[in-house]
Amino acid sequence: MPATVISTTDTKPNMEPEYEVRLQLKPDKVLNHENKLKQCVLSTFNMPETVTKLNVQFLDTDCKDIYSAGWSPRIRKTEDDDELELTYKKRYPITGDDIDGALTAANKDGFNTEAAKYEAQVEWGYKKHTLSISRKKSVPDTEDNGMELPGKHDSRKMLVKEAPDKFDNWKHGNWGTKALRDSRIFGPVLARRSIGTWSGMKLFLEVWPLLNPERTGIEHVVEASFKTKSRKTALDEQRDLAKLLQGKDWLLPEDALKTHIIMERY
Repeated sequence: MPATVISTTDTKPNMEPEYEVRLQLKPDKVLNHENKLKQCVLSTFNMPETVTKLNVQFLDTDCKDIYSAGWSPRIRKTEDDDELELTYKKRYPITGDDIDGALTAANKDGFNTEAAKYEAQVEWGYKKHTLSISRKKSVPDTEDNGMELPGKHDSRKMLVKEAPDKFDNWKHGNWGTKALRDSRIFGPVLARRSIGTWSGMKLFLEVWPLLNPERTGIEHVVEASFKTKSRKTALDEQRDLAKLLQGKDWLLPEDALKTHIIMERY
């Protein structure tokens, strides 16, 4: 693990990120006629046939003012969870492999080791890396409508109420909540998650049914992911997992940011 890098403009250390490796799989190779993971895929990663459902939606203005500023406010409901998870995520591009440069850029915006309520994560794709800084909050799901997410009015209300200061005052005072009050829903998308193992770590396989680019039907994004605190482990195990997937002709050698797809098509 590289030493903690200190920003040249701030005496506070950069955040220490978690690493989430994400690789895309070929839907036509790993899904059956019901768009469920094939048995051979499940057995490869010691996965049961049971899945967990996730329902996700984002809020933004019609002009995507929030997303254009690098932020994504999200509401997620996980099956059998009696709470809704609210996430306010700020993304920073990573040029090449300069993860520390992105962490220093975030530090200049106040995301450093003193921002204890925020979590840093490097989203480590096939070719591209992205740094995300997230603040998560949980609120009771008072409606108890199964996997249903709240409508536009209630979604706006809870995201405005729980908005953290760094998001709300990003460009000017109350910038974030002002935009949320004029927002609409992008989504929702109901995904399925299977959990297995890879190299002693939890491996997640998620199937996301998303509108196709023409908005005339559904295409499926299938993503394998695992998390680690070690940059070296992320590097080594991403390579090894990609090699295994490539050998089975399951690997889709490209990156897909699900948030971007949802913001473009919904």
